[in-house]
Amino acid sequence: MRAASYTSFGASHDVLELSDQPTPAPGAGEVVVKLLWSGVNPSDAKARAGARPGVTKPAFDRIIPHSDGSGLIAAVGDGVSAGRVGQRVWVFNAQWQRAFGTAAEFVSLPASQAIPLPDDISFETAATLGIPGLTACHTVFGGGDIAGQVLLISGGAGAVGHNAVQLAKWSGAKVIATASAGAEDYVRAAGADLVLDYNDPDLAAKILGASGGGIDRAVEVEFGQNAPLLADVMKPLGTVAAYGSGKAMAPELPFGPYLFKALKIDITLIYILPDAQRAKAITLLHNALLEGALTPAIAHRLPLEDCARAHDLVMQPGRRGAVLLDI
Repeated sequence: MRAASYTSFGASHDVLELSDQPTPAPGAGEVVVKLLWSGVNPSDAKARAGARPGVTKPAFDRIIPHSDGSGLIAAVGDGVSAGRVGQRVWVFNAQWQRAFGTAAEFVSLPASQAIPLPDDISFETAATLGIPGLTACHTVFGGGDIAGQVLLISGGAGAVGHNAVQLAKWSGAKVIATASAGAEDYVRAAGADLVLDYNDPDLAAKILGASGGGIDRAVEVEFGQNAPLLADVMKPLGTVAAYGSGKAMAPELPFGPYLFKALKIDITLIYILPDAQRAKAITLLHNALLEGALTPAIAHRLPLEDCARAHDLVMQPGRRGAVLLDI
């Protein structure tokens, strides 16, 4: 099978190569998926670059990257119903703690990680549902029903934030989002009631004024950078659902304001989401898609041989939507 892979850390065009690799066979409890699309995420590019603290070499001799994808089940292993062959599916965690992910024509993985795909959801959309979709869904709904609440979604133009805006609005929340200058119309079209420039010097005052007393739940992509702002704008007993802090990985927390509001910090790492919570998020994602309330944005579609360029594109600031490889 054709696959993009790397054997050492480095720049995308230096280490990623297209080659023929053995087509996998399913082990017990596994399925082999013939992939149509592979979803590329910033975590894939960071892992390939060796950007994770303390990691000096790849965990495996050869790595086929990417956790997300979609396609058709081509074969099943022992313990898996033969009736699944030919089933439309999307996959998650394909390369989480494993050597071979979805930047290939086939992938073998546990059957539970191949999610049956409703006929009315396209394969392209399905390839965005792993990291961006599940992260957005869990950070929005991880605390339960949000109808009538006020949500603050930072980075509303990003892949996760854009999904989160749509999901929160679908569920009856008032949505305040932040974005870079020039992205306001894009985020407002996703359903945000108010979009503010995250560089606005009066950002906290504007959020408080628009929220009518504070934020119930914040979906936060830059926790370290925004921790002081959140201390100001959150309601007592509110929750900060944080899924990123790339600009400040060792944040200084204003503990006093957090303490006297009894704020909760709910950190999401979607790779290790418990099964019951993941199942809930999958159901919600499917329902939102089938009701037409969620349309994940896709910024770039590239062929498999352009995997290196896809890794560069997914790291570009201001990207609006997912990056996919057409397998």
